[in-house]
Amino acid sequence: MSLFPIFAKLQGRLVVVIGGGKIAEGKIACLLAADARVRVIAPEIGNGIAARVRQGTLEWYPKYFAPDDLNGAHLVIAATSAPGVNEAVFREAEARGIWCNAVDDPEHCHFYYGAVVQRGDLQIAISTNGKSPALAQRLRQELEAHFGPEFALWLEWLGVARELLRAENGNPEANKKLLHHLASQPMFARFLQETQGQTPDQGVVGSGSRGMGKVYLVGAGPGDPELLTRKAERILASASIVLHDSLVSREVLRMIAPAAEVIDVGKRAGRKLLSQEEINALLVCYAQSHAVVVRLKGGDPLLFGRAAEELEALRFAGVEHEVVPGITAGLGAAAAAGISLTDRRLASQVLFTTFSRRAEGRVPEWSGVTSDTTFVVYMPGPDYGEVAQRLLDGGLAADTPCVIVSAATRTQQELRWTDVARLQVEATLPAPALLIVGRVAARTVQEIGAAFWRGESKTLDLSSVAVS
Repeated sequence: MSLFPIFAKLQGRLVVVIGGGKIAEGKIACLLAADARVRVIAPEIGNGIAARVRQGTLEWYPKYFAPDDLNGAHLVIAATSAPGVNEAVFREAEARGIWCNAVDDPEHCHFYYGAVVQRGDLQIAISTNGKSPALAQRLRQELEAHFGPEFALWLEWLGVARELLRAENGNPEANKKLLHHLASQPMFARFLQETQGQTPDQGVVGSGSRGMGKVYLVGAGPGDPELLTRKAERILASASIVLHDSLVSREVLRMIAPAAEVIDVGKRAGRKLLSQEEINALLVCYAQSHAVVVRLKGGDPLLFGRAAEELEALRFAGVEHEVVPGITAGLGAAAAAGISLTDRRLASQVLFTTFSRRAEGRVPEWSGVTSDTTFVVYMPGPDYGEVAQRLLDGGLAADTPCVIVSAATRTQQELRWTDVARLQVEATLPAPALLIVGRVAARTVQEIGAAFWRGESKTLDLSSVAVS
């Protein structure tokens, strides 16, 4: 006969144990561990059970078994040294539809106790269908040697990951794949490496828990690795795990510590590897098992990088974190084009904005700006015509200068000088691209300025620069 293996929830449910000796005592401990409400029926009880009665953790009825003792019971354990009594308990339980275990009497059992390996919430139960308890015990000892106490903390870590993903209501299929990755053997090996020497009570997941690592939100700059800050370079060299955007250049990625695990969590050309909610959950989870967790973002992490959502998740989970600023793509593109975004003669203010549409389909509001504003437009997308129309609708003149900068500061960098009117028909440059719009973006300004410094002109003639 095949058995159906289950793990029962006994919290608050009444389990009646018939018998008060050593046999009963051995069964009571695991029932109390499962938060069952235990009632002992026996005329006498041993010292161990008596101690629990004094502590108030179980009830004792000093009497011999009677059928009414099973009233309200969810399970019953017949644990006396009298086979006839155990059989009578089994018969009464069966008549009432209550599951019964008569200890060491397989014929009078609806279920068996398995040999159990327990590591926190991890339980591995072994059954031989009552044929060889000795074999079950030997297998239990072997499994205990293989599954050490570290599995308790490991399971806590995985539980936090699952609950965070469920709370974020992300894509169920993507969440499933992510959780399988987190539970993989390589991840467990990394977990052991980072938590070596901790015991479960030292590493319990939660706000301010000991052994928790630190998360750094690091700006990777626009692409040139020499533009990284010294602090960013140092942190990358000591990272345990790095979650990076797709726009981070290969040259910067090569600066990561060779032993670190590197995961691409970015979005490129509409292809999204993970949702933002899943990335938030990963950062919190990895902080439980890694000393230095790096969230590496192109440009500066605080500008169009969804850093606010990640910082909020880290604060909520009590994870220590720090932001390491980087050179944002707008400044890198301006430097590549030789443009000063502010110029006391041409531009008194700068507007950093993006044309990336939000989930609800809204686009940024650009109306009411003046001619002395420099626009730095991130993520203009493949349709420059739509961007140009939005600029015109916002009040900019059609001849307002602009420059498109593709792959700023990288070896494949490309610049295209134009104006708002011609922007509508310009071919799309390779991503990542950025658009600078305003009088400072006139190529004439750059040419006249260069001529001035070469000594070919004593004054700057700005009459040809478009003014809306």
